[in-house]
Amino acid sequence: MKTLMFQGTTSDAGKSVIVAGICRLLKNQGLSVAPFKPQNMALNSAVTPEGGEIGRAQALQAQACGLESHTDMNPVLLKPNSDIGAQVIIHGKALTDMDAVIYHDYKTIAMQAVKESYQRLKEKYDHIIVEGAGSPAEINLRDKDIANMGFAEEVDCPVVLVADIDRGGVFAHLVGTLELLSQSEQQRIKGFIINKFRGDITLLQSGLEWLEQRTGKPVLGVIPYIHNLFLDAEDSITDCYIEKSASQRCQVVIPVLSRISNHTDFDPLRLHPEVDVHYVEIDDKAPPADLIILPGTKNVRDDIELLRKHGWHEKIQRHLRYGGKLLGICGGFQMLGNVIHDPHGIESAAGSSKGFALLDFETTLDKQKVLTNVNGTINIGSSPVTGYEIHAGSSTGPALNRPFAFVENKDDGAISEDGQIIGSYLHGLFENKETVRAILNWAGYSSEVQYDHASKREQALDKLANTLDEYLDLAGLGLLPEKSSCKVS
Repeated sequence: MKTLMFQGTTSDAGKSVIVAGICRLLKNQGLSVAPFKPQNMALNSAVTPEGGEIGRAQALQAQACGLESHTDMNPVLLKPNSDIGAQVIIHGKALTDMDAVIYHDYKTIAMQAVKESYQRLKEKYDHIIVEGAGSPAEINLRDKDIANMGFAEEVDCPVVLVADIDRGGVFAHLVGTLELLSQSEQQRIKGFIINKFRGDITLLQSGLEWLEQRTGKPVLGVIPYIHNLFLDAEDSITDCYIEKSASQRCQVVIPVLSRISNHTDFDPLRLHPEVDVHYVEIDDKAPPADLIILPGTKNVRDDIELLRKHGWHEKIQRHLRYGGKLLGICGGFQMLGNVIHDPHGIESAAGSSKGFALLDFETTLDKQKVLTNVNGTINIGSSPVTGYEIHAGSSTGPALNRPFAFVENKDDGAISEDGQIIGSYLHGLFENKETVRAILNWAGYSSEVQYDHASKREQALDKLANTLDEYLDLAGLGLLPEKSSCKVS
């Protein structure tokens, strides 16, 4: 089968993970495969080698295929900067901001970009594994749809419907979604995958039989809940419990900004055996910390006002007085300066906002976004660093004369005179185990472990692929004819 699409009954049903696992499974079988998501709405993004921007989930899926990421894998990316509007990114480049009503009318144009990218991938790879967005049964979004059945109908590809049983109501989700589809769309559904099952399969069997009789569609797999499977989240911050030793650990606090972006930056810290990461809602009390990190955001000025409103400026000042360390990344870095100017209304209404004035510089948001992958060296411990830049601002001021890093023949970020504060534009800082160790040492924790997040991600992809290989009916999916049964133990 050249193209197979996975759609979900809800957001976070497991589409991204299933697609990543299928991609790795086929890659391990020696097949040529690429991921594709026509339209993604997410604030976690990645920079491709050609300097384009795509959803982070598609970058992970490309890795699962053994490929470098490419803008054709996610031709339309929407990055919300308010409750009613988003930045529209086509073929990796920011086009403009649109509110939901205007974008709805623009979809017919966006579909052309989707078809162009899909055709290029189809000509190059044997298998295209497609991920839908949200649910295909959103009645108000069916007109001009490019993300789910609108795309499937356009390219005439089969669809598998994925539901998360861990949420509850799995049979209602599957039957209800199917009922809300048109007749031609219903015929396009090859079958169902039930994701994140826990328990004894015999207790589920009668439900599976009823579902198949009720719908006339086969259950193509019941995927068990995979514990300790930590992969880059598409958008929302996922809850995860990581068992760690009782020994003293570095305490890290990260405020959850209203438009927090690329929080996957901190996954290597969350999984590090010597670090406790606490995501804290802006209006909650922050626990004591060795290190506070201000993360990236799609709306710097609005989020710094929220932080100020809820007393975070005072919390940070108190943290610094007690000897704690502060790290700002991308938008969080811009907050550390004196002023953030947005003369063109890039992220919100045109104007300027006061920063926290912890470092002597100011930032102006530009129409042209910086998108680049970088390598270099950080100026604490002289450790190597890899990362990527995704930002619409340029910063100037005396504080930048004490840079945090030297990357691609230029300085990046700043270090305060007393060494307590660091700011950087680099996402992906913690992917390099040497950088992690250096930053933990800077934060006052003598790290004994070099946690290799990249190898853990590879292990997780293989674990996922092996699980799908065991529990999916790959013949029913039309992928590998030698497999013909699915099971759950």
